[in-house]
Amino acid sequence: MTKLNSWGGQATLSIGHMAGMIDLAALPLWIGSLMKFYGLAAPQAGLTVTAFLAAVVVSSIMFAPMFTRLKHRIFACLGYCVAACAFLAASWLPVSPDSLAGFMLLHAVAGLGVGAALSVTHGAMGRSANPHRLFGIANVAMGVLAVIMFAVLPGIIAAYGGQTIFRAFAITMTFGAIMALLFFPDVPRAEVLVSGKRVVIVKKPLPKAAWLTIGTIVCIALNQAMVFAFVERIGDMRNFGENAVQSVLIVTGFVNLLPGILAALLQKKFAPVNVGIVGPILQAVFALSVTGATTFAFFAVPATLYVALVIFSHTFMFGLLSSVDETGRAVAATPAMMMIGSAAGPALGGFIVAAVGYPGLGWAVTGFAIVAVTFMLLTRRDIARRPEQVAVVAT
Repeated sequence: MTKLNSWGGQATLSIGHMAGMIDLAALPLWIGSLMKFYGLAAPQAGLTVTAFLAAVVVSSIMFAPMFTRLKHRIFACLGYCVAACAFLAASWLPVSPDSLAGFMLLHAVAGLGVGAALSVTHGAMGRSANPHRLFGIANVAMGVLAVIMFAVLPGIIAAYGGQTIFRAFAITMTFGAIMALLFFPDVPRAEVLVSGKRVVIVKKPLPKAAWLTIGTIVCIALNQAMVFAFVERIGDMRNFGENAVQSVLIVTGFVNLLPGILAALLQKKFAPVNVGIVGPILQAVFALSVTGATTFAFFAVPATLYVALVIFSHTFMFGLLSSVDETGRAVAATPAMMMIGSAAGPALGGFIVAAVGYPGLGWAVTGFAIVAVTFMLLTRRDIARRPEQVAVVAT
């Protein structure tokens, strides 16, 4: 049996995170393939991906509270298997706008599988000795996946068609399922010593700071999905050239290898609440530049850093949740809180683009960034009133 804090256990959880968070790695290619090869309009392409992400939310909300009662190894394996089968079936649909209904159904099925597997994966990560560090390492694995996809998939998709991306998703999910079956770590029960006896931790309501942090994560995820889903289309619309835009995506993949490592190394240097304040502000600045750029540099630089900013910020938010909620229930629901934002992002972004054009995305991100900063300021105040949590807001 693989131990939770062993190298093998943490590697397996990182691979599971990589597979489950595939939307962060491949969203531009995903949306771009649906629009370019299948002829879907921006709102239709956004709704298709939203069907996947919304199903992840539903699945995570259902299964996260059951984390302590589930057979984690089997549950994770079956979840990724369901997703792999659904994506493989999607690759067999006709390359036509008429496939929209089938796409949405299969994306929803895949999302249910991913949400179930990812919930037990993140729940196990939250029970590790250092959730912040492990989450940072897991995001490096996601960066590796992004590098592979951005470097390899565009050429293969151009040569063999849009269905290629769904086959790549199926392969990724299959790999996650095999690793979970063979090496998913054993997660000990949440117990504490009381008068020399081990007792199960009693459930209690989530603190206000946890809910406010969850709200911040949702805003950050929404902003990421709303803009990054259309990066490829924005570059094409601005006539920056297909090769130049693909180069940006490839560089983005390499850049995304860094924030997880940096977040792990800087765990003791930056207060999580401060990161939660600065992160959304930078998101707004980057989004306004990407969506309004008329020169390639003002498009390429912020686009390259956009996902890295989310990864870095979310790692600190994951650690903050682990600090303010010792039961681990909040971090077990990470897929739900991330995907609520990610699910709404592509659809909302698609409707904004259809209504007012791509520059409208930047202003929408600014609005949600203001909400996220407000949540973090309230979190700082709530934690400051709890002496045992002063360390997480120290500057």
